[in-house]
Amino acid sequence: MKHEIIPVGPLSTNCHLVLLEEEKTLLIIDPGAEAELICAAAKNMQWDTARILLTHAHIDHISAAGKVAAELGIDEVELSEKDMELYNSPENSFFPYFQRAENLPEGVTFREIAGVKIVPLPGHTQGGTGFLFTDDGGKQFLISGDTIFSGSIGRTDLPGGNYGMLINSIKSSILALPEDTVIYPGHGSSTNVGFERVTNPFLS
Repeated sequence: MKHEIIPVGPLSTNCHLVLLEEEKTLLIIDPGAEAELICAAAKNMQWDTARILLTHAHIDHISAAGKVAAELGIDEVELSEKDMELYNSPENSFFPYFQRAENLPEGVTFREIAGVKIVPLPGHTQGGTGFLFTDDGGKQFLISGDTIFSGSIGRTDLPGGNYGMLINSIKSSILALPEDTVIYPGHGSSTNVGFERVTNPFLS
């Protein structure tokens, strides 16, 4: 497995490229901006099939999906059914940074991913989702979107947000993971479950 993180756009959204080498499948997670940069990195990897996955459908995580899909020959974007309305909404924008994304591929619900667990994490949006991987050394890591950050948690004042739901997702689905599980948030630096369980002021 190969894993590359590319911070993109004015909000430094973490776009992830995860190459499942045995399956020769490239997962592109949260292509939020700078399609050319994402595609250049993708073309440096050896894969037969590429898929675009979304942790959630806010504009800063989907803005480059159309261009990336067109450049790499991808027909659809996979996301939670509960975020489909947001994904397709003409009001999904964040001025002055992002306007409505153009030429988005068809949104479809998640298909099975070999060796990857799809973890529902509602709260930041209704369809918030994490992706739990096990690396070649047997260590787990979670791509968590905007559910949790190093020392903080996701906003719930944006479309689809619910504070109680967010806290429940973190405590029941993230903090229940082994302490050394690495967490890669949607923005900012990585952290781990044990550190957040003890130090995150929003979870005490």
